Amino acid sequence: MVWDAWGSPSGHKPLSEQIRGLLTQVFGVSGEPATRRDEGDVPLRDSTLTPEHRAGLVAVVGADHVSVDHRDRLLHAGGKSTPDLLRRRADGPQDAPDAIVFPAAHDEVQALLEYCSGAGIAVVPFGGGTSVVGGLDPARGAFATVIAIDLARLDTLTEVDPVSGTATLGAGLSGPRAEELLARHGLSLGHFPQSFEYATIGGFAATRSSGQASAGYGRFDDMIQRLRVATPAGSLDLGRAPASAAGPDLRELFSGSEGALGIITTVTLRVHPVPETTAYQAWSFPDFATGATALRTVIQAGAAPTVMRLSDEAETGLNLARAGDIGGATVGGCLAVTTFEGTAAHVAARSAEAIDLLRAAGGTALGETPAREWEHGRFSAPYLRDSLLDAGILCETLETATTWANLANLKAKVTAALTDSLTAQGTPALVMCHISHTYPTGASLYFTIVAKQADDALAQWAVAKRAAGDAIVAAAGTITHHHAVGADHRPWMGAEIGDLGVRVLRAVKQEVDPAGILNPGKLIP
Repeated sequence: MVWDAWGSPSGHKPLSEQIRGLLTQVFGVSGEPATRRDEGDVPLRDSTLTPEHRAGLVAVVGADHVSVDHRDRLLHAGGKSTPDLLRRRADGPQDAPDAIVFPAAHDEVQALLEYCSGAGIAVVPFGGGTSVVGGLDPARGAFATVIAIDLARLDTLTEVDPVSGTATLGAGLSGPRAEELLARHGLSLGHFPQSFEYATIGGFAATRSSGQASAGYGRFDDMIQRLRVATPAGSLDLGRAPASAAGPDLRELFSGSEGALGIITTVTLRVHPVPETTAYQAWSFPDFATGATALRTVIQAGAAPTVMRLSDEAETGLNLARAGDIGGATVGGCLAVTTFEGTAAHVAARSAEAIDLLRAAGGTALGETPAREWEHGRFSAPYLRDSLLDAGILCETLETATTWANLANLKAKVTAALTDSLTAQGTPALVMCHISHTYPTGASLYFTIVAKQADDALAQWAVAKRAAGDAIVAAAGTITHHHAVGADHRPWMGAEIGDLGVRVLRAVKQEVDPAGILNPGKLIP
């Protein structure tokens, strides 16, 4: 990806006249993009990697796979949240890893961690670079030197078991490449988060990723059968069977560990045949509460589509303002999209049941066009975010989850916290929300926030983020549903898991990473 924005240059497009007009009308900005620097003009803090330490790293992976190149360091300088990009575009030297190391196998990762632990070098594991919670910040902690271990060379499909329906993949495989390799065997993971085009198998596992099709295929941690993990204290091979009663499941400990407890190098996952067919259907509901009840009815009846999402009134309105009336229909209230994948017979039966339930719950069918258009553009939202940043508009997202009974309360409290905190800073805000993932007992809420940038946009967002995080905790939501903890959500981890839970994590950290080199400042308070 480019160094100061999401994705590839080909994905970046100027704001349309329609959006620029909306920005002028609502926020009083012209929508004209600011000039951006060339990557070669960005100063980086001098590398602190000593010749001795460089030699130690080279001894493990070879001279060609240890880089202190300016561009490599810049491209590994952090993730892709709005604060990440605001910092990236600021004047002055940028923080960056002191070196980038590219191992090719588990044994090399293991040897690197053992060397860095003894040499006192902090390590940030790096996959696709898509973290939006500060999970890739090159924090040194108490160490003079920090390196990024880039897993891009761990990029193979090593085993397919079509009888059991599993496949073993290298942690450095990107989502598209994994799907390409599996498709040669007629198989698919079906894991499509918004970061799909760039995020990696190891990153999905390390952050407990949840894809847009998780209603049909489950979260990524649901798919994990086996893990191989390198830690400074040694290697772990976890998972012998689809289920076990052999004590606590240590796969759960490292799934979601965010590189703070070890580096996942190989993942064996549940896979399924490439779907024979896909059916699409969009719906309109008079209000968010009616739509949420409809989604709850469907998933509690066991008739869940592969994808099921519901936008609130504000998000529906903005999407329609961007795209015009979808499919020629005038859509009021709240827009929902559903897709169904599988064999023709399975799709027909499941979609018929869900359609009856959604219609009975107050939905108006809009045909398949809105759902197809959502799928076509589902990976493009970060590009719009970057164009808005260029135009002087703050745009960021956050997510949470709770029970169905608490959903309306949580949505109201977080919306008010965001709106009030930004308005108090003199920047009126538009706060939008959608249900992105559903479960029999509850659902996630995904918020998008748009406001005019203040003179210090980083401080502006920090105030709003703090207000939202406090509101989530007070309203009994989880501080993160699928973005992970990283550095950004770490202040609320004590409230999430309690003091004893924090001590348990610290005890595990001490055992597997006694020198504390792994991803300092992330996950564990």
